[in-house]
Amino acid sequence: METEAAILIAQNKPLIIEKIKIQDKLKIGQVLVELYVSGICGSQIGEIDGIKGEDKYLPHLMGHEGCGRVKKVGPGVTKVKKGDKVVLHWKKGSGLNSELPEYYLSDKKINAGWVTTFNKFAVISENRCTAIPESVSNDEASLFGCAVTTGFGVVENNAKLRMGESIVILGAGGIGLNIIQAANLSNAFPIIAVDLYDERLDLAKNFGATHLINSYKEDFVSKIKEISPKLDVFVDNTGKKKIIEKGYKLIHQKGRLILVGVPKVGENINIFSLPLHFGKTISGSYGGETNPDLDIPRYINLLINNKISFKGLVTERYPLSEINKAISRIKNGKTVGRVLIDF
Repeated sequence: METEAAILIAQNKPLIIEKIKIQDKLKIGQVLVELYVSGICGSQIGEIDGIKGEDKYLPHLMGHEGCGRVKKVGPGVTKVKKGDKVVLHWKKGSGLNSELPEYYLSDKKINAGWVTTFNKFAVISENRCTAIPESVSNDEASLFGCAVTTGFGVVENNAKLRMGESIVILGAGGIGLNIIQAANLSNAFPIIAVDLYDERLDLAKNFGATHLINSYKEDFVSKIKEISPKLDVFVDNTGKKKIIEKGYKLIHQKGRLILVGVPKVGENINIFSLPLHFGKTISGSYGGETNPDLDIPRYINLLINNKISFKGLVTERYPLSEINKAISRIKNGKTVGRVLIDF
């Protein structure tokens, strides 16, 4: 069969939109999914911009957060069945880890990982999809592929945030907003959101931020010191070297610096390491150390019972044909919340 897909041909270039061929027969552990919606995560922007260095797998398909329906399952698949509504996620869950799928563009093989979501039909590894209730909307479901699970996981697993502790979230995008919401659930105080754009900060307030700082208009370091002189947790979503270094200095002697954003390859941070010997910590988050099989049902339970909400989180949506426009708007800071590709 054929499907339309966005393909990364070269780094720092727009994606191309082409029809590709999908392998005829599913292999052990593979699941064919028809996508409804896909999120665009900062990781994809990083892939395009070459944040982690040279991409050795070009050309390849992209996307790791989405919602769709199972059309067919391959041999050995027991976790999901035909007709199931599923979340597609990049973190490995239970089930088989299949061979990588085979896609072709003009009879030339196109590389792809165990999950891709910038294509209407996708062959997914069983351990990268989780069945969910029909009552969860497509938009909400797609967010559980990365934005929600990473954001909540950062608070639960990386920061291990306790009631009454203070936290700064630098960058109020899709993941940042969910870090804020999870911090609010944890009864943290204060919850300080820092961003360059007032529109994002307004949304951060709706998700539970108690204090807002526009770092374009004022010095966020002095403002944070004024609000919380003994800062417990600083979460950086930007990957900016200077911000990470400032966050390290802002947290107290036993504070935690959590890195969600990744600095560009070659941009090393400079810190005075002595405080690390006395309890100050730095840790990088790997998708919030999420376990999709355990965490997605837990968070969906909160959603169904109105303990959390994603109202206002999705602020723009585009057809696949306009994905480069969507990516450009994200990179230029013109988007507010999460941007979805609608199939």
